[in-house]
Order: sequence, then C-alpha cells, then structure tokens
Amino acid sequence: ARHDQAHVVGQPIRVETRSGDTPSDRKARQRIRPPQILLTTPESLSLLLSYPDSNLLFETLKTVVVDEIHAFAREKRGDLLSLSLARLQTLAPNLRRVGLSATISDPDAYRSWLAPHADIDAVRLVIGDPGAEPDLSILIPEGRVPWSGHSGRYAAKQVMELIEQHQTTLVFCNTRSLAELIFQDLWKVNDQVLPIGIHHGSLALEARRKVEGAMSDGRLRALVATASLDLGIDWGNVDLVCQMGAPKGSSRLLQRIGRANHRLDEPSKGMIVPGNRFEYLEAQAALDAVDANELDPEIFRPGTLDVLAQHILAIACAGPFVEAELLAEVRSAAPYAGLTDTVWRTVLEYIATGGYALRAYDKFRRLVEDSPGHWRITKPAVIAQHRLNAGIIVDNPMMDVRFKNGRMLGKVEEGFASTLTPGDHIFFAGLSLEILRFKDSD
Repeated sequence: ARHDQAHVVGQPIRVETRSGDTPSDRKARQRIRPPQILLTTPESLSLLLSYPDSNLLFETLKTVVVDEIHAFAREKRGDLLSLSLARLQTLAPNLRRVGLSATISDPDAYRSWLAPHADIDAVRLVIGDPGAEPDLSILIPEGRVPWSGHSGRYAAKQVMELIEQHQTTLVFCNTRSLAELIFQDLWKVNDQVLPIGIHHGSLALEARRKVEGAMSDGRLRALVATASLDLGIDWGNVDLVCQMGAPKGSSRLLQRIGRANHRLDEPSKGMIVPGNRFEYLEAQAALDAVDANELDPEIFRPGTLDVLAQHILAIACAGPFVEAELLAEVRSAAPYAGLTDTVWRTVLEYIATGGYALRAYDKFRRLVEDSPGHWRITKPAVIAQHRLNAGIIVDNPMMDVRFKNGRMLGKVEEGFASTLTPGDHIFFAGLSLEILRFKDSD
C-alpha cells in the first residue's frame, strides 16, 4: 500500500503507513490513535519501540506480518526487525508472527528465523499455488551482444519497440545512474511520444508519488525504475518487465519479473537485456535456474553488534531496563541466540561509556547503572540524538537538488556533486538540468 491512509471496504478499519516519509504530525497522531493496520519498516518500528508509551501502544497487538521476508531476514535490517519482534513478543505475549515470500529456497530456515524458540513442526508452513510458469527470454538485438559494457543501453531501440507492443512495461535497472541514462536513451527513440516515467530512491517524495499515481492510473506506458519498485508492487496493467543488465540471481529475477501480470492464471512475461557477452551467460544461467525451480541459496549469519547496540539504546529510550531481562529477550531473537555474556557486556559498556577511545568524553556517556543490573539513559539529549540518527541503511552524504524557484527535485551524493561546476549539465529525474549554483546546506 503506497497511500498514506485507506479504509477496508465495508469495514471500520483504518490502514495507514509509517516510514521516513510520513509527516511528523501524523506520526504523533498514530501513537495516540493508532490504526487497526499499520504498514511500516523495521527502522520505523524500532523508533516506535523507543517511546515510553510503546508498551501501551503494542500490548494489544495481535499479528505481525513480515512481507517479502527474504528481503529482510539475512541482512542488517533483518537483525533489527528480529530484535524488535522479540520486544513486541514481550509486550504482547500472544502475538502471532507471519512471514510471506514468493522466492525462498529454504522455508525451514525462515521459519526458524521467524519463530526461533518454537518447535519447527508447530510453525505452520503454507505453500500457495505457484500459478502459471513465467515467460522469460533474453533480448539479442540484431543477433549480437557487445563484448564490453554492463548496461544494455545498446538495445534502447529494441526495448522501445517492446514498450510500443505492450500495455505497460517496467524497465528495471541495477543502479540509479543507469536508470537515468536508460530513460534518456528510451526517450530519444520514443518516436510515438509515449508517456514514460522514472522512479528511484534519490527522487523527492512528491516526484515519486506523482509517478506512482500515474502508473497506478494507467497513464504511463513504461516506467524505468531501480530496486525501489521491485517489492510489494501490484499494478495489474503491467504486462512486461525488462531487466537491463545482469539479473544477479534467479530469485531476484523472479521477484522483478513477478511484477508483470500479477495474477495467478497469467504468466509473468520478462525480457533480460544482457550488458555484454559475459552477462549473456549469467542471464542464461539465471533462466536455467528458474526452469529447474532452483532459487538462490539462503545463507544466514549471526546478528551484527552495531545493530544490537542501537536496539539496546532504543529500549533504554523507552525507559529503564533490567540487564538480565533484556539479555534474555535479545537471545530470543534468532540472530542473537548465541550471544555470549562477554560480548553482551562489551556492547553494553560501549554504549554506556563510548568505549576505551571515547570514555574520557562525557558526551558519549549514554547509559548509567543506577544499581547492579539496572540501567537508564543519562540525559534527555541522548534520546533526541538517537531518534534523529537511528537507522540501518547508511547513505553517502547527500545534497538537495532544487529548481531555481526552490522546489525540491531530489538528492545526489556529495561526492558526485563535488565534481560539478556551474554551467555543467546532468540528467536527473528524467530531465536535462544545468547547474546554476551551489548553496551551503547551512
């Protein structure tokens, strides 16, 4: 669901979203008057648990659904989510956990991650109807693929012809910069002036929502996108997906191709455009794996300690905690089931003092032990700092991109911006922009 608010038809049920894009006033209201269904992210859930009233907010929670569980469980975001689920289970002991995915090769591993202390046979596994077999192929324009390159830009004319032949096409690119270049290439050969758009994470929220709305209403014939749209999208009018460059695995390929003909009775149609002859072999291997029903291997690892430190601080922001109780709770999360007392104490001491390198500075003292095993936040400023800086996704320093009138267009990396001078031209948001001036963010 990509709308801020919605209602279940015929039922007095409110459905709302909560993410980094949600306005602060709506976030405050959600804590006072929570919706019946909240769509959120691991980071936003962690921040919700950092408030003193989190116990009241979640004590009546009935179910947590982890959609696209394969995208979280084996990553740092999965570590944070697993710790948050452990906390929720403490606040709501009868909580039910549900995981959903269409592209996992080892369901038992995910059942163990989702409910680590339950009997594996007691965790119900439901396997749905796989539906129609996907219709996948590799595009070879004029019978040849170049030796060099990695983008598939050479095939822009043929991809545009495919767009002309289908109702709606999603064109996936592996990077934001490639998405901008592919959009320009397609526009140059768009002889019929078909409406096409672009979508990636660096665009301003307004720009992303505008193109999502146009796509949902059927006003676009094609949309060039990155991984920002390869999960959770259900646009019924999409009848073709093009993957520019190597798909990087059979599971990822199936996930993206599954955006086409999002119905059980119709095959998902996908076209891979290899960037070079070596990527052709990779694409063929991915197709062979799909035909053999072989998905990418699932490799789980212990939880990372920086995520654990962040979670401990979030819990402390909600109120004082008892060390032994929190340690038991943390160990109930699958990634941290093997956490030793020594490592736990090291992480706790690091949060409390800043570690051996920073213990001399008072600003890095975040926790204090009032009595043996009983901890609390040192000062309110620590709470404010945590909520401003918490998160697992680490981005490079960014600079705003604005029109001359001040309207926000998106963000670019400072490293890239530092290579530009006034008068240079760049492609951004599907536009050719001239750099007028740089202004300090201060």
